[in-house]
Amino acid sequence: MRFAEAWRVALDALRANRLRTGLTMLGVVIGVAAVVVLVAIGTGAKQEVESQVQGLGSNLLLVVPGKVSFGNAPTISPMTMSDVNAVSRVVGGRDRLTASLSSGETVRVGSLLGVLETTPTVFTRDLAQGGYLTRSDVDTARRVAVLGWGVAQRLFGDRDPVGLQMDVAGVRFRVVGVFAKLGQSLGVDRDDEVHIPLTAAQRLLGTSRVDALAIKAPDGSRIGELGDQVVAELTQRHPGIEFSAVTQDQILGVLGQILGVLTGVLAAIAGISLLVGGVGVSNIMLVSVRERTREIGLRKAVGARPRDITVQFLIEAVLLTTLGGVTGMGLGIGAALLVAALSPVPAAITWWSVTLAFGVSAAVGIVFGVVPAQRAGRLDPVIALRTE
Repeated sequence: MRFAEAWRVALDALRANRLRTGLTMLGVVIGVAAVVVLVAIGTGAKQEVESQVQGLGSNLLLVVPGKVSFGNAPTISPMTMSDVNAVSRVVGGRDRLTASLSSGETVRVGSLLGVLETTPTVFTRDLAQGGYLTRSDVDTARRVAVLGWGVAQRLFGDRDPVGLQMDVAGVRFRVVGVFAKLGQSLGVDRDDEVHIPLTAAQRLLGTSRVDALAIKAPDGSRIGELGDQVVAELTQRHPGIEFSAVTQDQILGVLGQILGVLTGVLAAIAGISLLVGGVGVSNIMLVSVRERTREIGLRKAVGARPRDITVQFLIEAVLLTTLGGVTGMGLGIGAALLVAALSPVPAAITWWSVTLAFGVSAAVGIVFGVVPAQRAGRLDPVIALRTE
């Protein structure tokens, strides 16, 4: 029996039991589709986070007290405005850094954040109406505020909020600007922020601290060196207290590792269904061998070699999983595109995952089809022909 004949016989056998063939392929279809969809979601989430971090600006350096690592509790900041002024001399001017103070509380309909007038210069942030805070506002602790787009909509609706008054923790502030709509960024609603001068926030909260610094390095190649200089300056001013300077690349590296592991776990979970589908293929092929014992005996009696019978049943198993893999690929790609279009969950199809899922499905057919195929090839023709 030549290979072409084995291929034809295998196709005829699958067509003769279409319902069983379809149900057997179902496990492989689900497994391949699940791998494609879950990897697409994991990859989409990773790309979304990377774009959000890069969208904050370029050559950014974030300086905070304590050691930055997941699981560590935040350290109470010893930094004050005098530290801001000292660091500005290190980095080459106040226009290259900004500082922030967060209340950790929501003020009516927004998250209060005390900042410097340089925030839109350091971070990429556009205004939709009015202007931003000025150096004079910060120096005099003026009670002015810039609202996130969502806050402005909730407080003032369709009215122009610039020049109007709003209440911040019982104190009246005048609105001087509204940010352009931005949406979620790293799990934080950026349209829910209320920016006020850092000095006004310190007076409002009864503190003199500064929580964090953000620096825009003039040159990406010197960002590490600049971070060391800033940390050395702050450590000298606050002996015994540890400070950390984190770059965008470091943030992306940590988040990329976490999301990469998550994507791998999702793919492994989906791969289990593919494994279950392979077991189903093996089981059905064993049943097929048992049902077609007389056919196998007849083929051997007219000259078919054990290898020919083995190849025939192996082709059947591979065809089952390959057809299931192609169908699963189509369903997975369609489902991923549907998720990306109709839900807030990001999804990005990666062709390596599609190729890998298809390759694994074909390999499953070979691995789980070998035992039934070998059993068919080893059948004694005389005993096989006697089988009822």
